[in-house]
Amino acid sequence: MNINISRTSGEMAQRAAACAAQAINRTIAQNGEARILLSTGESQIEAIRYLTEMEVEWDKVVMFHLDEYINLAETHKASFRKYLKERFIQVVNPKKAYLVNGEGNVEENIATLTEELEKAPIDVALVGIGENAHIAFNDPPADFETDKAYIIVNLDQTCKQQQVNEGWFGSLDEVPVQAISMTVPQILKSRTIVTIVPGIRKSDAIQKTLSAETVTNLVPATILKTHPDWNLFLDGDSASKAIPQV
Repeated sequence: MNINISRTSGEMAQRAAACAAQAINRTIAQNGEARILLSTGESQIEAIRYLTEMEVEWDKVVMFHLDEYINLAETHKASFRKYLKERFIQVVNPKKAYLVNGEGNVEENIATLTEELEKAPIDVALVGIGENAHIAFNDPPADFETDKAYIIVNLDQTCKQQQVNEGWFGSLDEVPVQAISMTVPQILKSRTIVTIVPGIRKSDAIQKTLSAETVTNLVPATILKTHPDWNLFLDGDSASKAIPQV
């Protein structure tokens, strides 16, 4: 576990993007291509913007992402497909982008995506941590045992409230009750994980994650501490309860 603490969220995002870009470039140099995994949400916006500005051969990069709401139109401002198309795909034009589709035949969509995902490992994964310490949409108690790549999950109240607080929805009633989420075991198969967690609202989750003596699915992010190459980027606010001297 490598922990990097910045005083501001902007500095944190830039450092995290540089870390991810370095890992992507290293993989391209070794394999001729890199497969990456992106997360979304308010906390990732700055880091993704900095990442798109890095010197990377994007035409050698294949992109996957973590999750998407079920039965939410791509035109909705909260759609993660819309988010990634506007902030990443249309900016850098990667070699290929595989998007999680929560509309239509969801099981068929998952099967198609899983087939593509399992062709080769993810080299670099950007994975955030939610206010309830979820990773992707794996809310507590998260499933640490599934052998599936993506599953359908029910969103808990804390997770739904976070989406409202971040301005993606006007009220709790507007937030979809279910989503497609990459599973915890699948995330852990990524060779390098870069986690970007800004803001005071995430300080409890970071404190619980770092202080937990054992891995627990009640604090899903604790599983990341078992990964051989986990890089955690915090700002002064998100680190404030776990590392008070910041």
